[in-house]
Amino acid sequence: MSASGIIQRRAITVVACIGLLVGITRAASAGPASPPPGMAAAGFGNVPTIISISPSTGPTTGGTTVTITGTFFNVTATVKFGANSATNVTVVSATSITCTSPAGTSSGTVDVRVTTVPDGTSPVTAADQFTYVDAPTVTNVSPATGIVSGGATVTITGTNFTNATAVKFAAVDATTYTVNSATSITATAPAYGAAVTVDVTVTTAGGTSATGASDKFIYTAVPTVTSISPTSGPAGTVVTITGTLFTYAGLAVTIQPMIAPTASVSFGGTAATSVTVVSATSITATAPAGTGTVDVTVTTAGGTSVTSSADQFT
Repeated sequence: MSASGIIQRRAITVVACIGLLVGITRAASAGPASPPPGMAAAGFGNVPTIISISPSTGPTTGGTTVTITGTFFNVTATVKFGANSATNVTVVSATSITCTSPAGTSSGTVDVRVTTVPDGTSPVTAADQFTYVDAPTVTNVSPATGIVSGGATVTITGTNFTNATAVKFAAVDATTYTVNSATSITATAPAYGAAVTVDVTVTTAGGTSATGASDKFIYTAVPTVTSISPTSGPAGTVVTITGTLFTYAGLAVTIQPMIAPTASVSFGGTAATSVTVVSATSITATAPAGTGTVDVTVTTAGGTSVTSSADQFT
């Protein structure tokens, strides 16, 4: 190769090296490449932050779907509620994550934190707090009976009633309710379609109260008298009255044994004596003093039987 050819090749090499150095210098001065639009990229020094979480309360059993709003979220994100990892973490965008709260060890407030790799973990702030709430319990319902048309004012006693969001009689919402305290609610029983026993439940952010013997409410219907025997006699006659719904045992659902059946019997407006409720369909009573033909009526929590020719005693 001639001297001029060697010189020319060396010049080309020098130019190429200079170009490479210029390119490296420009790249270094420009900094790292931008992350994809709408999503923070890992490794760019963008520590995530939390601006808000919604909802900010849930039951200690977990299972609440929570939306976390913040900045610099990416596909590496993991979420913790206190020391427990959330499940079903979905990075919706660089500013939004949805997840399912884990079970809490007890009621109380924990910090929700987002971690991305290798950027780090969101700092603790008041905006990231999530409060675990114990489920309510119902320990007593008073009175425990009411007529099927509704309207009874009922006091519900229990625990963890604060900020209750619903009171139900079976699946029917109470007509109205007032949270008196963490342990007391006053509710108006709604109308119900049948004479049955139902569970009264309370719902809060901590969940819905478990059903049990202490939350029962008995819907009663008006009793009926279908016959009496004998149909005549002097004062002191023991009369057997046959009909329906004389006791709570006449209802379609088993009731609390602590609630005794009660019924009163009247002969033309005068109270009978020695009233014995034999069953939901039978009562014995002693006729009081009186004259003429009168209607024998039975009164229970469901109301008073309607008079008819079948209930007359002379």
